[in-house]
Amino acid sequence: MIGKMLDNRYELVEFVGKGGMALVYRAVDHRTGHSVAVKILRPEFNQDAEFSSRFEREATTASKMSHHNIVNLLDVGQDGDIRYLVMEYVKGQTLKEVIRQKGALPPSVAAQIGIRILSALQHAHNNGIIHRDIKPQNVLVHADGHIKVADFGIARVAGANTISSEDSVMGSVHYFSPEQAKNESVTFASDLYSVGVCLYEMMTGQPPFDGETPVAVALQHINAKPRPMSEINPTVPPAMERVVEKAMEKRPEMRYQSALEMAQDLQRALQEPDGTWLGRLPDKQQSPVGPVKFGNTTTRQKPIHSKKWLWTRIGIIGMGVAIVAALVLGGVLIYDQIVNVVEAPYCLDETEADALKLISRAGLKAEISRSSDPLRPAGTVSLQSPEYGTSMRKNETVLLTISTGPEEQPVPRVAGMTLEAARTELERMGFILLALPDRSLSTTPWDTVLAQSPEEGEMLPSGSVVQVILSGGSVTLPNLVGLTRQEALLQIQQLQLSLNEIRKIPVGDASQFDRVAAQQYFDGNFNQYAPGDQAMQQTQVILGIYVSDQEAEEEPIEETESDVEEEAP
Repeated sequence: MIGKMLDNRYELVEFVGKGGMALVYRAVDHRTGHSVAVKILRPEFNQDAEFSSRFEREATTASKMSHHNIVNLLDVGQDGDIRYLVMEYVKGQTLKEVIRQKGALPPSVAAQIGIRILSALQHAHNNGIIHRDIKPQNVLVHADGHIKVADFGIARVAGANTISSEDSVMGSVHYFSPEQAKNESVTFASDLYSVGVCLYEMMTGQPPFDGETPVAVALQHINAKPRPMSEINPTVPPAMERVVEKAMEKRPEMRYQSALEMAQDLQRALQEPDGTWLGRLPDKQQSPVGPVKFGNTTTRQKPIHSKKWLWTRIGIIGMGVAIVAALVLGGVLIYDQIVNVVEAPYCLDETEADALKLISRAGLKAEISRSSDPLRPAGTVSLQSPEYGTSMRKNETVLLTISTGPEEQPVPRVAGMTLEAARTELERMGFILLALPDRSLSTTPWDTVLAQSPEEGEMLPSGSVVQVILSGGSVTLPNLVGLTRQEALLQIQQLQLSLNEIRKIPVGDASQFDRVAAQQYFDGNFNQYAPGDQAMQQTQVILGIYVSDQEAEEEPIEETESDVEEEAP
């Protein structure tokens, strides 16, 4: 599929991954030039009514939402037998990949990620949509630290046959709510249970329940109590632990009743980590009252007209302001502690080129120095600083020392190489290349090394200079007289000559306007040549062009090589 163009607009350029029903590619939108993610229904499911309807359902649910913490839908289409969705392209990792790499995350970072997941869910729930498959694999951590919830492929509109016989147990078993495990109807609270599971895994590095079979895991969601997070990770504060316990209550009515309510408690847990404000978990969780805002969303409940309600509203508004401020500061925290932190790669004994690739992939920069080392081959890394595994921030610099081999060694043969290849080979051995300014006429291509001094095999100490003579190429100089100006410029470009100047020559015959009247060839030493002579590439050319008397009185023509490229067809 790589290279395929969908609807003459989306060019598939890279395979990103696959899910249960779709293949995902990075594509270039040729109308905007931007990267997008294209989700294609697997060919084997084209005739499957259930998978087709699920694919359409994802498009329908996604079209109802537009939120900064949701991977937004951009387009829907079908090209022949290929059915596809076009989504935002999020460059980064899944939250699952982050946890695998880093283990348990700092509770403050986990809470900030949780708040953003809840922000996305509040928007979805306000639009009547239950995600049903919240898990770290469906949470994307952008390269700039933004959090995006993805994959509404099995989402359903609340109250619309939330569980059907065809997809009775959907979602991922490690993140199931108990009601999903029992094949019962799901509610908004089911999504919040899954957020609780994600928070548990973020702060401990492992899901709360595991087993040899999916059924064993599902039964634990129904009956078992997870091990306290603080036993696994003592840095988890009591308030954060209580929030997760409440989110993971077995009975939906005992959990948080809105994503906003849970996000508010997470935010307060960051500010008051001792958790005394939570008190004893109530026997029955009461729903929050009054209209409350989360970002650009609103949850509407029955108004209560009292002074207490007025102060409640003021408190809620204050909490909303605090959450907005926390979202800004939290984004910096996520970037600094997850996205922006990498480990120094192992570069010792790697070739210089391979070491630079490793450092670039890690988001770091490299600084090169060279030194002789009798124990390591020339061109390989002999030292690095900082050492392998050191935590670094992206764009920091790794210092590499490249071995130039023993202190004294034979000069390699570079005659016949291009200038750049010769320079690379000599630097790898610890020598310095010096190209002499005078080139030689030769049938070999421009910039080919014709001769070297010292010659191959001569022993030199590291840091010595090797001089080379370069080819100037060879070209038969054309007769341009009589050609149109454009035809002459094209020949100059094709023969790799250098246009120096165009001079105007007045003529009364209009049929001669814009034709070449004369030409002059000369090299850098002002040696002149005639048409038919052999000369080096980059030989300079002065053209005389016939023009009218009136045009001849105007400013002289000044042209550069870039002008030649623009005007040549």
